[in-house]
Amino acid sequence: MDFELTEEQKMFQESLRRFAEKEIVPLVDEAEEKERFPVQLYPRMGDLGYLCVGYPPEYGGAGMGKMGECIVAEELSRVALGICASIMVPSGIATAAIAYHGTEAQRERYLVPSVKGHKVAAFALTEPNAGSDAAAIETRAVKGDDGYTINGQKIFITNGPIADFVVTAAYTDKSKGPGKGVSLLIVEKGTPGLTATKMHKTCVRSSDTAELQYDNVKVPRENIIGEEGSGFKYLMESLAGGRITIGAGRLGLGGVAYEAALSYAKERKQFGQAIGRFQSIAFMLADMALQIQAARWLVYHAAWLYDSGKKCLKEASMAKLYATEMGVRVTGCAMQIHGGYSFTSDSPVQRYNRDAQVGTVVEGTSEIQRLVISREIGVG
Repeated sequence: MDFELTEEQKMFQESLRRFAEKEIVPLVDEAEEKERFPVQLYPRMGDLGYLCVGYPPEYGGAGMGKMGECIVAEELSRVALGICASIMVPSGIATAAIAYHGTEAQRERYLVPSVKGHKVAAFALTEPNAGSDAAAIETRAVKGDDGYTINGQKIFITNGPIADFVVTAAYTDKSKGPGKGVSLLIVEKGTPGLTATKMHKTCVRSSDTAELQYDNVKVPRENIIGEEGSGFKYLMESLAGGRITIGAGRLGLGGVAYEAALSYAKERKQFGQAIGRFQSIAFMLADMALQIQAARWLVYHAAWLYDSGKKCLKEASMAKLYATEMGVRVTGCAMQIHGGYSFTSDSPVQRYNRDAQVGTVVEGTSEIQRLVISREIGVG
């Protein structure tokens, strides 16, 4: 079993890293300060083939599968996790149902422009009273002669303030329960009754997040994705893949925090020697390196299974759980090694730690991942 990147994948990784260092790094401080994603990156990255790389070429993608998506997530997270989030949502959960269950007209109108960076996608599932319990959503889409009328509220929606369209989960028939009663509908920006209120966060600040309100929002019948009532099934299909990508992002975040801590430990001198020579610091760095490597194997093994068409629900949850909790631990250690300097506003280490915290919550909390794993091993 070989998870070594191919030469093509290595070339892609190196190219993307150079692009990120040259064209994204200079934008990060302003994006973080203003809590605004630099939208000019979408068409630029689309032109270079860095968006939606997992999709097949017939959809405009690079055909690089989940392994390719993991490379993108890891490299972008080294620069800024917020920017990574705003790139990866349109590359995955916001467009996956359109790619694999939508009509050709929907793919042409929404998927292809997303791959090219000409349209920004968002995905709306979470609600004030429906987080881990996704089946508890209260948003409704009532079917009429000319389409659907949506009423409800969504929260914590990545790209919500800047999205050109939002794939929205809503009950079309509550009596059938989530398995057969939830549908996915495409709501375009500017549709009467749809309003987005920007939310302010302490982490991933370079990613726009919104609360969405649907007040008698009318969408045409052709905007439903796939079969009516199959939306929850489509969601479940995309969850495993999304969790793997989330894990890959924490590899980048943990890696850059570790590199910063290692460099500082070699340079910072106390009591006549570099602090890295003290066993307490050396062992901390050793544990950081160990945890990153362990997370890497979990993530890329899960990606390999996914691309091979093998069942990987358990492995995806393991990768997401371990990698996100590793991100919290490693960035916390990086702050400890940097000491007082880590608490200054111009230190990137404090941003790494703030951003790491969100990983244990999004796309299924750590508790949900443990629930999934326990069920998969037959005890949950």
